[in-house]
Amino acid sequence: MKLKPLIYIISGVVLGVAVVGSLAFKITKYDESSVTVKKNKKVQYKWYIPDIPKQIDFAGEKVPLDRWDVREQLEREVLTNSYYHTNTLYTLRLTTRYFPIIEARLKANGVPDDFKYLCVAESSLRNQTSPAGARGYWQFLEGSGERYGLEINGEVDERYHIEKATDAACKYLKEAYDRFGSWTAAAASYNCGQGGYNKFSNYQQQDNYYDLLLPEETMRYIFRIVALKHIISNADDLGFMVLEDDAYEPIETRKITVTETIPNLADWAIYQGSNYRMLKLLNPWLRDHSLTVKKNVYTIELPAQ
Repeated sequence: MKLKPLIYIISGVVLGVAVVGSLAFKITKYDESSVTVKKNKKVQYKWYIPDIPKQIDFAGEKVPLDRWDVREQLEREVLTNSYYHTNTLYTLRLTTRYFPIIEARLKANGVPDDFKYLCVAESSLRNQTSPAGARGYWQFLEGSGERYGLEINGEVDERYHIEKATDAACKYLKEAYDRFGSWTAAAASYNCGQGGYNKFSNYQQQDNYYDLLLPEETMRYIFRIVALKHIISNADDLGFMVLEDDAYEPIETRKITVTETIPNLADWAIYQGSNYRMLKLLNPWLRDHSLTVKKNVYTIELPAQ
């Protein structure tokens, strides 16, 4: 008589485990459109070709996706950047910190907002150095940077100054727009140079970027920018989930106007209630241990107190 209750209990537990197991199996089956669990229990992900938008523009200029060659080039760049997960997710975290700064300077200079995606294409919103020696967020070579108003020497390199470098990029882009009459052409020339773009345009007797045969890097350049615009603008829908807590916030700083030479930046930073590390992180354009002030007035940022 005492065994019956125990048998009932055991039967109930077994039934419960069976039900839970069947539910778990159903959950796996529900997800198998994107993931397959093999017999050896290894997980096999399924990769799909991402969709591209039916229509899209760059700086107000239509991308002619009704053309097979244009559509396939954009598909290539959307595919490449969609599966470059680590870089794309990290860049998305940076957009909330740096896009407001870039957007403000683009607007102040009368340059279309879409050019912030050119900055992403150039540097992924990081102060980088290319093998050719281009530096900073906008990847200026030394000569080009100086031509468009950036100070570059042993102590100061404003290619690393996001606001001033953006202003310099705007000068270039407006100059190129005035020359070619198209923001798309201006963006392409940012990659191959105004002289290079003009040479290809004149030889091929075509003004429209999409009708030109350009070097491989420049051919991909505009489509990469447009692909980045598409991915960043539709991140959630495309599966790039950067939660509010994951996004990097703008850094609160206090600005100090410097009118006299600073012989030792480490001493100066400590005197200002900060340290050399924070000074360099917030002012990457300071390239040495000192700052010589002659005619220019500098603004240095330190953590807000």
